[in-house]
Amino acid sequence: MKQNTIAYIDIRVFSHATEDENKVIEAVKKVLPSNYLEDIVFKKHTLSGHHKNLIAFFETRIKNKEVLKAIVENFASHLNTLDKEELRWKINEYTEKGSLYMRLDKQAAFQNEFRLDQVDPIRIRIRFKKNKIEDIAKICQEFGIIE
Repeated sequence: MKQNTIAYIDIRVFSHATEDENKVIEAVKKVLPSNYLEDIVFKKHTLSGHHKNLIAFFETRIKNKEVLKAIVENFASHLNTLDKEELRWKINEYTEKGSLYMRLDKQAAFQNEFRLDQVDPIRIRIRFKKNKIEDIAKICQEFGIIE
């Protein structure tokens, strides 16, 4: 079932005026498989915050099947057991309309740790070719994202 089950992955992250954009991108790249970094290109957008502060917004959409598989396997091998269990038990809260939404701690990622977090995260959307939560859970289990 694993083959050809993911349509694409979106990755998005904000870099606030108080952050070094290069370090933010470095943090994101640490959650990606190193042998595919050259294949993943981020688009930069400049936004204005509530207090007119500049915010950089980086995003990418990955569709290459080989890269998709490598990214998901990389997440699976680096997510800790507690986060995998949370995803399993709260899969309904992390999925919507055929997508799994994960938010990774940006600061932890910079330290080579994968940890789910809601505050100023690296946003990851895995869009599956199936829409039912049961199918998504099974695919995630086969990849090892949930236990």
